[in-house]
Amino acid sequence: MELCYSCGAPAAATNPLISSCREPHRPSTHRKQEWSDHLSKTVLFMMCFTVFYSFYADFGPLNLAMLYRYCCKLNKKLKSFTMSRKKLVHYTSYDQKKRANAAVLIGAYAIIYLKRSPEEAYRTLISGNNAVYLPFRYKHKERNTLLALQHGFLDFESFSAEDYEHYERVENGDMNWIIPGKILAFSSPHPRSKVENGYPLHAPEAYFAYFRQNEVRAVVRLNRKLYEGRRFEDAGFDHHDLFFLDGTTPSDLIVRRFLHVCESTEGAVVVHCKAGLGRTGTLIGCYLMKHFRFTAAEAIAWIRICRPGSVIGPQQNFLEEKQHSLWVQGDVHRSKQKLVQQRLSRRQQLQQQQHQQQQQLHDSDSVDGGKQESMSCLLSSMDDLSINTTLHKSYSLDEVRGGTLPFL
Repeated sequence: MELCYSCGAPAAATNPLISSCREPHRPSTHRKQEWSDHLSKTVLFMMCFTVFYSFYADFGPLNLAMLYRYCCKLNKKLKSFTMSRKKLVHYTSYDQKKRANAAVLIGAYAIIYLKRSPEEAYRTLISGNNAVYLPFRYKHKERNTLLALQHGFLDFESFSAEDYEHYERVENGDMNWIIPGKILAFSSPHPRSKVENGYPLHAPEAYFAYFRQNEVRAVVRLNRKLYEGRRFEDAGFDHHDLFFLDGTTPSDLIVRRFLHVCESTEGAVVVHCKAGLGRTGTLIGCYLMKHFRFTAAEAIAWIRICRPGSVIGPQQNFLEEKQHSLWVQGDVHRSKQKLVQQRLSRRQQLQQQQHQQQQQLHDSDSVDGGKQESMSCLLSSMDDLSINTTLHKSYSLDEVRGGTLPFL
């Protein structure tokens, strides 16, 4: 079965991912009927007119639930018996924004299900004569989004699109996992739960149950104080204040302190600024670059897939400027961790060897003790045998009369 990444571009005949159609939505007049008959017999169109609710001037990428549902739907169609003799055309419009989002969707499928590398998927997408894609924002392009997917943060076996869409709603907490089980982004809690001008606000207590259920250990606040941090602390969570102004970039000290909190916390860390987008996404991007060697563009891509609207304006430039130094810090951190692990492993090996030696000595002592006990038993038995032999021996009448018996 074959796929057509973009019916607006001619396909490479040698590429197994692309159908050989050329602009099926605009056939020439003299081939119109022939093409119509061909489509009815061999091609199923998969329309891709996606809807994206934008933040500022951005238009993508589509969020994690949309990507998940698209991939599942496409995979189901490809496995369908009725599709066994048909080609599937991934179809979108000439609108550049929709083309960019459609390219990410089909590229993501190629990476997740077909095990293509990001480079292979992207090379296919740009192979046509008409394959020019509008960047989502700044230097954040489709290729970076595809590269971000290869790190495996999205597990289709355990991911729940329903949970994702439930908790991303403001009324349910406005929360998104960026690194599953480790870093969660959300908007700021308020002094008390209420609805203000139609907008739901949540007190710290509203989050306790979900945080405990997901083994959250620390809360990081980046905005001005809207609630008392001790309310989280009294509930058993660590609380850290790392304030910097909205729309700006963090100082080196704040970056170091944030990374230290994440690295030293055994469990998940939740991070928020006022909306949980700009400042929050920027510091999480620093963590991704240090610990997973994301490029700045890949970090922005992944964070925006998980939590659309994250990392804005100068914060994108900041991440690019920090990329190299954070890579170096990450390399040093991993080298130290590797050394610690080697030492720990060596110590465990030595302890295991000592335990084995002690066990061998104990076993040897047990054997020696058993031998001594056996020898004692043997000697005792021989004494008994000697006595019994003496008692049961026949003596002459002269020996009895003369009093020369051994026991007299």
